[in-house]
Amino acid sequence: MYHFSRWKYWLVIVVVVSGTLLALPNVFGEGPALQLSRYDRAAMDQAAQQRVLGVLETAKLTPEVSYLQKDRLVLRFTTDAQQTAARDAIQKGTSGDYLVALSSVTRMPEWMRRVPFMKPMSLGLDLRGGVNFVYEVDIPGALAQAVERMERDARTQLRDKRVPYGAVTSNNGAVRVVLRSASDLQAAMDALKAPDGSLQITSGESADGTYVEMRMTQAEIKRRQDVAIEQNITTLRRRVDELGISEPIVTRQAANRISVQLPGVQDPNEAIRVLGATATLEFRLVDEVNNPYEAEQNKRIPIGSRLYKERNGRPILLKRDVIATGEQLTDANSSINTQEGQPQVNVKLDSRGGQSMLNATRDNVGKRMAVVYIAKKQLAEGEQCKGVRAGQICTEEEVISAATIQSVLSSSFRITGLQQNEARELALLLRSGALAAPQTIVQQRSVGPSLGADNIRRGWHAMAVGLVLTFVFMAIYYRGFGWIANAVLAANLVLTVGLLSLLQASLSLPGIAAVVFHLGIAVDANILIYERIREELRAGNSPLSAINAGFEKAFATIADSNVTTLIAGVVLFAFGTGTIRSFAIVMTLGIATSLFTSVVGSRALVHAIWGRRARLTHLPI
Repeated sequence: MYHFSRWKYWLVIVVVVSGTLLALPNVFGEGPALQLSRYDRAAMDQAAQQRVLGVLETAKLTPEVSYLQKDRLVLRFTTDAQQTAARDAIQKGTSGDYLVALSSVTRMPEWMRRVPFMKPMSLGLDLRGGVNFVYEVDIPGALAQAVERMERDARTQLRDKRVPYGAVTSNNGAVRVVLRSASDLQAAMDALKAPDGSLQITSGESADGTYVEMRMTQAEIKRRQDVAIEQNITTLRRRVDELGISEPIVTRQAANRISVQLPGVQDPNEAIRVLGATATLEFRLVDEVNNPYEAEQNKRIPIGSRLYKERNGRPILLKRDVIATGEQLTDANSSINTQEGQPQVNVKLDSRGGQSMLNATRDNVGKRMAVVYIAKKQLAEGEQCKGVRAGQICTEEEVISAATIQSVLSSSFRITGLQQNEARELALLLRSGALAAPQTIVQQRSVGPSLGADNIRRGWHAMAVGLVLTFVFMAIYYRGFGWIANAVLAANLVLTVGLLSLLQASLSLPGIAAVVFHLGIAVDANILIYERIREELRAGNSPLSAINAGFEKAFATIADSNVTTLIAGVVLFAFGTGTIRSFAIVMTLGIATSLFTSVVGSRALVHAIWGRRARLTHLPI
């Protein structure tokens, strides 16, 4: 009789039971649902839930189940038609107070939802359906914006150091400052010098006089390019979160491209409008001296001013110097002014922006300050541009407010002059941050929910056929031991699904292929063990000795083959993107589970059935 450690039996039992519980939520499938969040970022509560349910009850669209999840309200319906009708009813019945996102949620019971680690697998775009955008970031545009900031900073730094200067211009990535006196050259260079050495500063003589020229170093240009990509990725992730889209995937592709996968999204134009928009604000003083109508008619803009249009179409002259910009905003949310009953956007500035606003308003009480709204957006199909159009990018600038400064302002104040939906969208875009560079869609792909469901069906059918054929072969060729291999193989599949559910790793079609692939590896491990046992039996060893020798001598070969495959999986994960990573993750997890089930689990079952017998004359292998 061969003794197998009891703790190993308990280890196998605990692991298999835990894996089964983790995989269980995937049995119930998913149903069409709505996810609701508030525009003002406040958490959904019981009162909001009852309000929404009242609207749906009036429309005779009672959901199957409704519950609060984090700061959102989830409503699950029976059919897709009910889901769409409920969305329209909520938007109409609540005056658009909530962001409503179409999605799908699990049908698992309520007690499972209450367990934090019991969740179904996260499905990729090709399985769930949705929209995939590939954006190309305008790197030259990002560098041009950096040069504009250099130009503004140069004026501010020279003014703070009290260095007289004339014209400040930018051309070919350089900012040139013409000085009023050659004697101020050294003082100007000291004022404009970057402490981190990111600027090359040179001087020279021109027809206009002595000048100082600033240009970014090559290292700084490379850094700003990378920063532009990373900031755009961060901004897109924030905007997706604000829209209430569940399980989005935002990743970098190549040097200047970003892939955005939005599972469950069925209206790509809505996503294009919000994700591709670049909204920011500029606060400027109004030029009260010059006549804007004359400037517009004569096409002669006074030095130090810029010509804009108000919302009613009237021209207005604003000072060229910017008090603060949207980049200095730390928070923004929309609300309704209780006294006037008008929508407003409440903004907060960082310390630098707040100090600049304090200085500007303290010296200009009684004068007017304007809020300039600047939007750059990717045009959807058939959409018209009301500003300046360059390809598919539309840039719109308008003065949304020009009010008299009644008192000194600091880091917190409000913006009025907007419609309710404009205030909400502006707050959303400002909150999520501005894009560091314009971006255009170079690829758009939509996958319908029915196609995603068909992909799942075909994938699992392929896996089922492969498993059945493997089970039949193992049962016929290895008899009793073949059924042990089949049980281990089934446990391997359950453990893999459980780990994918626990880690919430996105499963795509290549991931299903990886599942089939690693199940083949698990079968190989059992075949190696069983063939070694056969060799020991043919050599004349007793059945128990053959079992023990077969497992121990085959382990080295199994470990070597799995380690080499594991290295391939790690390399694929490190250098791959998108679905390649999905394949690598599933393959890596599968190797770990196959090692455990084939070596430890299989051995536990074999010894539980045959290892306890005192007299064993033959093995069904």
